[in-house]
Amino acid sequence: MVHFLHPGQTPRNIVPPDAQKDALGCCVVQEEASPYTLVNICLNVLIANLEKLCSERPDGTLCLPEHWSFPQEVADRFLRVMTWQGKLTDRTASIFRSNQMKLKLVNIQKAKLSTAAFIKAFCHHKLIELNATAVHADLPVPDIISGLCSNSWIQQNLRCLLLDSTSIPQNSRLLFFSQLTGLRILSVFNVCFHTEDLANVSQLPRLESLDISNTLVTDISALLTCKDRLKSLTMHYLKCLTMTKPQILAVIRGLTCLLHLDISDHRQLKSDLAFHLLQQKDILPNVVSLDISGGNCITDEAVELFIQQRPAMQFVGLLATDAGSSDFFTTKQGLRVAGGASMSQISEALSRYRNRSCFMKEALCRLFTETFSVEVTMPAILKLVAVGMRNHPLDLPVQFTASACALNLTRQGLAKGMPVRLLSEVTCLLFKALKNFPHYQQFDAAKFVMRWLCKHENPKMQTMAVSVTSILALQLSPEQMAQLEELFMAVKELLAIVKQKTTENLDDVTLLFTLKALWNLTDGSPAACKHFIENQGLEIFIQVLETFSESAIQSKVLGLLNNIAEIRELSSKLVTDDALKHINSLLCSREMEVSYFAAGIIAHLTSDRQLWISRDFQRRALLQDLHATIQNWPSSSCKMTALVTYRSLKTFFPLLGNFSQPEVQLWALWAVCHVCSKNPSKYCKMLVEEEGLQLLCDIQEHSEATPQAQQIAASILDDFRMHFMNYQRPTLCQMPF
Repeated sequence: MVHFLHPGQTPRNIVPPDAQKDALGCCVVQEEASPYTLVNICLNVLIANLEKLCSERPDGTLCLPEHWSFPQEVADRFLRVMTWQGKLTDRTASIFRSNQMKLKLVNIQKAKLSTAAFIKAFCHHKLIELNATAVHADLPVPDIISGLCSNSWIQQNLRCLLLDSTSIPQNSRLLFFSQLTGLRILSVFNVCFHTEDLANVSQLPRLESLDISNTLVTDISALLTCKDRLKSLTMHYLKCLTMTKPQILAVIRGLTCLLHLDISDHRQLKSDLAFHLLQQKDILPNVVSLDISGGNCITDEAVELFIQQRPAMQFVGLLATDAGSSDFFTTKQGLRVAGGASMSQISEALSRYRNRSCFMKEALCRLFTETFSVEVTMPAILKLVAVGMRNHPLDLPVQFTASACALNLTRQGLAKGMPVRLLSEVTCLLFKALKNFPHYQQFDAAKFVMRWLCKHENPKMQTMAVSVTSILALQLSPEQMAQLEELFMAVKELLAIVKQKTTENLDDVTLLFTLKALWNLTDGSPAACKHFIENQGLEIFIQVLETFSESAIQSKVLGLLNNIAEIRELSSKLVTDDALKHINSLLCSREMEVSYFAAGIIAHLTSDRQLWISRDFQRRALLQDLHATIQNWPSSSCKMTALVTYRSLKTFFPLLGNFSQPEVQLWALWAVCHVCSKNPSKYCKMLVEEEGLQLLCDIQEHSEATPQAQQIAASILDDFRMHFMNYQRPTLCQMPF
């Protein structure tokens, strides 16, 4: 039937970032609005024309002109930009073979390189850092280590080695890191790294920072070997540990030099390791950073006491826990919190967990609900959303939630305050998501979200699923809606949410989203309307009307009941004393939208005399009330709080032809005139395409039509003439052009 665009929201007063309150946002605006550096411009041009500028070796690889030479800082940046743009291959990496490039900080993240190309291009340089995160399987970890160890200088001086998400052949033996004696920082996140490998790594004489997250380590006792030098330990989602909690805590207690500890976990695993750690008084005396996100049974009181006993602490990770809402976390000077209780915590979480999809999804869900009604531009937040999308291009939940957040942060004028370059990047990422998930469009996306809705995830996820369901419902035809196997469960789940919120007398954003989703799902969909009735939807909605008096809620309830009233097979379900009492009482509402929808229900119901065989007196009384109400309405060109829109005008046609009940005809004329005056280009065209123009002409000429009906019909035809002068008048209608 009908839905509102941005229901219940008045136009936003857009406020730019405040330099004092949002210094980071102002920096992002300034950075994004500034031109690219001359060095970056030159490097981009060089990379774009590399094939033209370089000569080709006999083996097909590229070679720089002999007289070219790059300073070390520029060479490092050149390689980083090539990698970022996806231009680093066996053919192009060969330009780093000679001494024209002197590299120190090598970034080959996600590059597709062979072992031979890697060794020839990079292993003769004096490297102090190598980031080989997620390189292609053609370059496995053993080959990377072997290549690095072929250079004695690198063995003694390589400080940082990042091997996250790199591959290891199944038949590979022990990983020999022990030759890299200068190594201070090692990360093997999401690598087939075993307990034996940990024992080997723990022997490194200078090791200070180690990340063994999501590895196959079963026992961390070997870490005590480096207890006097290990300052940072990250073991997020260490799922294969076979040690008891006392044994794990005993090892952590022995690491007296630790400044940073990360034992965060996936929330679904309900790990209570962090809970037990917080109870320990003689542990981590020097810690300044503790990440326990995703931990089970975490409370504000326990975290607060732990931090008070360690006043030097600067960071705590509390995302996906029950902690973080205490005032302590906002008033403690110098303490940063990654959580979901406030925008500052969410911002910190988006920044800290940009490479962890499980926490990125959680943070984006929290961000979605926090930004639904935001009136301040947040460029720094939008940039973090973009980073999440870019880092997890193939993770559907991340792309889905990030897209919803991007909409919140840029709609209703907010985009005007965003840097154009940032908006361009976000737009490109959205198109990339569509390309990566070509099947998740409209019908398939609706199936996915409805299944997601029925999983009973946490309330934040539920709110997002409800909102997206509402949006997608408008993209589906009634035929597609009828084919959705998930429709029945979705309607049932949405009604359960409405019932719960009504019982709790809680009119929050989730209730509004849910009512809107049900309204949109039943729009022109007999199948959805039938599911609504079969699941006691009418009884639940009457309870809503009895509980809440807010017009935003009333209009959504009546909007859905309009959808029911339009379907002849179901409209009889509304002809009950209880339903009619509430509908008729709202007919006189001061809120135009509420009165309008109540009138629509009465018009549709009273137009079918078969429903009133034993209630004819009540029908005539309702028609009198309907007529009196319409007479008190302002002009049909009046403004409503939100724009009323229709998928089709065909539901009005039986009412427009009902000359025996002028009250019904009058409401239909008023409604058509209203939408045609507000959006003539859409609805005047719709009148022609759906062959409704003749009905208006008939009203003008019919002897039984009231003067008021003829006047409104003439007004609609005037709008038609104004916007479609190129259309020929129908043969049966005398319209002077």
